[in-house]
Amino acid sequence: MVKTQQYWLLKTEPGEWSWEDQEANEGVSKWDGVKNKQAQKNLKSMKLGDLCFFYYSGIRARRLVGVVSVIREWYEDDDGGAVDVKAVGKMTRLVGLKEMKGDERLKGFVLFRQPRLSVVPVTKEVWDTICELGGGYGESGDEEGDE
Repeated sequence: MVKTQQYWLLKTEPGEWSWEDQEANEGVSKWDGVKNKQAQKNLKSMKLGDLCFFYYSGIRARRLVGVVSVIREWYEDDDGGAVDVKAVGKMTRLVGLKEMKGDERLKGFVLFRQPRLSVVPVTKEVWDTICELGGGYGESGDEEGDE
C-alpha cells in the first residue's frame, strides 16, 4: 500500500517560535501547545514525512516563511500532545496572507475559512500554488523530492 503525501500549515507567532528557533538544534522541534480540538485532530492525522508550511500569524507577520516535515507522529506529552518536525527549508520568497487571498487559485483555502485554527490541512493544489508563489523552498529554492 502506497502512502499518500499529506500537506499541512502550522501557525506560530514569531515572538513565540520563529523560523530561526526552528532552524536551531539541527532544525528539529516539538510542535505542541495546541489546545483547539480540531487543530489537535489535524496534528493526530499527520504521518511521517508529511510536509507543513511554517506560517507566521499575528497582526504584523501573517506570512509563510518555510517548510518543515513530520519526523515523529502524534504522541502524548505534559502539554497534551505533540508531533516532532524538522526544518526542510525557508521559502525562497516569503508569501503574505494578502497575496494568497488575492490569488484566484487559492479561493476556498481552509486558512481563509478558519483563520483562527492553528493547524490546517492543505490540498496538493494549494500546496503547489503557494510553492510557486514563493519560488520553492530550501537552499536551491527547489521543493524537496522534486527533480
